[in-house]
Amino acid sequence: MAREETNVGGEVKSIGIAEARSALTWWLEAGVDVVVQEEARDWLAPAPIPPKAVPAEPAPTPEPTLDTLDQFRDWLGSGENLPMARPGARRVMPLGGEQPAAMLFVEAPEDASAPLSGDAWELTQRMLAAIKITAEQAYVASLSCFHTPGARMTQTDRQACAEIARRHIALAKPKRLLLFGEGPSQALLGKPLPSARAHVHKVEGVRTVVTFHPRQLVNQPSNKSLAWRDLLLLMEEES
Repeated sequence: MAREETNVGGEVKSIGIAEARSALTWWLEAGVDVVVQEEARDWLAPAPIPPKAVPAEPAPTPEPTLDTLDQFRDWLGSGENLPMARPGARRVMPLGGEQPAAMLFVEAPEDASAPLSGDAWELTQRMLAAIKITAEQAYVASLSCFHTPGARMTQTDRQACAEIARRHIALAKPKRLLLFGEGPSQALLGKPLPSARAHVHKVEGVRTVVTFHPRQLVNQPSNKSLAWRDLLLLMEEES
């Protein structure tokens, strides 16, 4: 449907619907959307910049159900975004069963076969035998379940590993806990090895003692007498 428009000279000019819409659109873009405006309008002011769209945060990944030691170990074996999961890293699973006579913790595996291996594991077995615990009665784990050659554990990694280790201990339910070396001492006790040694601690309610890493004892046999005192302290009866 066409509409008629009267020009200045009094002549009548007909325009079509498309032309009327075009004119109306131009008026709206020019700001002619009201007959009277109370405040003056700055027609030369730049158009306002629309705010940047804020991307929606991804939904948090639900934590796996870790009510049993088996579920926890399955998670260690297949879970994503675990601390120290670097390119080329290989997972190293803990060894042992629930309610062990002693649970042993190192910072990270020395190789991809087990948390403790080689000469260090042979010495560990002799240390356990001296306090009448067989290898089968022990549970051997590491703060990081990855063997990553050359990688160093950052403070953030250590804190994340400590939370995982505490859950690990609670589910394994060991009678005693033996921490090998500086890493587990700092992560689970917040103390360096020299000041944490020769004292009894509690981690998740478990009697805990810190001593030298077996690899250090292999390289520095003079510390074996101090480690023996730590083992005796570990096995003392609760008062």
